[in-house]
Amino acid sequence: MSSLSKSRKILFFLLAALTFNFIEAQTPNAREIVKRSYDLMQGESNESYISVEIVRPTWKRTITVHSWAKGKDYSMAVITDPPKEKGQAFLKRKNEIWNWQPSIQRMIKLPPSMMSEGWMGSDFSNDDLLKETSIVDDYEHNLIGSEKVNGFDCYKIKLTPKSEAAVVWGSIVKWISKDNYYQLKSEYYDEENVLIKTEYASEIKEMGGRIIPTQFELIPADKPGHKTIVRLLKVKFNIALSENFFSQQQMKNIK
Repeated sequence: MSSLSKSRKILFFLLAALTFNFIEAQTPNAREIVKRSYDLMQGESNESYISVEIVRPTWKRTITVHSWAKGKDYSMAVITDPPKEKGQAFLKRKNEIWNWQPSIQRMIKLPPSMMSEGWMGSDFSNDDLLKETSIVDDYEHNLIGSEKVNGFDCYKIKLTPKSEAAVVWGSIVKWISKDNYYQLKSEYYDEENVLIKTEYASEIKEMGGRIIPTQFELIPADKPGHKTIVRLLKVKFNIALSENFFSQQQMKNIK
């Protein structure tokens, strides 16, 4: 082989290696994908109004909620309707979760065992609402494939709890769009790898200066005719919120 041919061959492999490395550098790892999708919906802080429609085979009811969050350590949610539950509030401050019940003037500290229970009788858990655990920090992330969901090319990522994390789920599988990092589908499994519920996101539109999913439908795997639909009515991102805002006094008085 001539020296010129050898030089061309070496140049070809160098270019191929550089191209591969460039592509690898452009594709975020699984944890970064999950973090980008989380940050899209949360921001550094946020204030939102949501409706929660609980659907059962023979009845349905709707709850409206005003909520605030700052990072992963602080969140507060206050029920604004229906009148019977109006003023009931939920507060998270780091590792403490509190529930204020104005009808009986009682403040209750929720134990970790209640995080997996349904929030206000819905299919969403207390952990879903208050985000005691973090999908970014409390799980290991593994990219297991690519699939389409509602026409979007998605990363398929499995989340496995870290050994020291006190989490609700045995594992979670998420489908996150490659272009915009929308969490379009999530499957939640127990410790025995049994599917418990599936969440679907839809109604993607501009809200709070971002293009985001605004409707989330949660369907239990073993309860025909049961589902809960959360609709994001209004949201503001990256607002000024101090840690002192998230207090028991505030949750008693805020409207």
